Amino acid sequence: MPTILRVAFLATLVAFVVACTGSGSSGSPSPGSPSPALPSSRPSAVPTTTPVASVSITHATGAADVILRYEEAGGFAPQAFLATQAPIFTLYGDGTVIFRNPAWPPPAPLDGIYRYAPFRTVRLSEDQVQTILAFAISEGGLGTARPNYGNDQVSDASTAVFTLGAGGLDKVVSIYALGIDLAGLPDAAARAGFAKLAERLAGFDRDGTLDARPYAPDRYRGSLSEGLAGAPGSKPWPWKDIRPTDFIAGTAPNAYGLPTRVLTIAQVEALGVDAFEGGIQGVNLIGPDGMSYSLSVRPLLPGEQG
Repeated sequence: MPTILRVAFLATLVAFVVACTGSGSSGSPSPGSPSPALPSSRPSAVPTTTPVASVSITHATGAADVILRYEEAGGFAPQAFLATQAPIFTLYGDGTVIFRNPAWPPPAPLDGIYRYAPFRTVRLSEDQVQTILAFAISEGGLGTARPNYGNDQVSDASTAVFTLGAGGLDKVVSIYALGIDLAGLPDAAARAGFAKLAERLAGFDRDGTLDARPYAPDRYRGSLSEGLAGAPGSKPWPWKDIRPTDFIAGTAPNAYGLPTRVLTIAQVEALGVDAFEGGIQGVNLIGPDGMSYSLSVRPLLPGEQG
């Protein structure tokens, strides 16, 4: 990812580690409140002065059809942290965008539970959709990109993943260690284009000019891992109709091997944790089998199966 976003990612990871050790919190916004856009000279993803391409870029029009997506995957981070990461920017065929700027400061951890900043959503006009797609395909480099770009000079970095389904193209492009571009690295020009695209999509509506509102998920993915016996703040198992064995490993994409299960809003509410809409991590539970577990929850976006 671009350097400024990588710094934000590492800062978020540090905050998570501090929260896990119970040694601190930050002066971040109160849980559940919208995260403020950060001042920047970088343009919004939908500049009003950019003309739309004269030739329309064809794309699906369904509310669950992903026509452009940007996400970060992998890297040196705890397994539960990785499993709760959702796409940073998703544009759907009907013009809906669901996004979360990774540079937004997360809410402060409370009761040992880490909360993520909520996603936001907005509906774009077709002209605005065309502007974003034109940039992604041309200047952003996705139109001519191959599937994978490596970087053997860096280890333990994350991978930027772009999904494109427009203009007759249907591809997924993965760029390892994007933004950590050392001298002599192959594909420098292509990586520069991807970095511009990542920066633009991650900074979507950073100036707050679009009529975006909080995204209200109707389903969540719960990831269950082994917890620490006697962990502070441990809660009794909240469900009578769900057992630990109902969380199944290997069925969800980007779950990093953790057992997962789709949870309804009511099932997440049963945890007794507020401000969970953007996702939560580190909920310590005592199972009906007497074992200790740690639960992480992340919102599911339209079209995601769990």
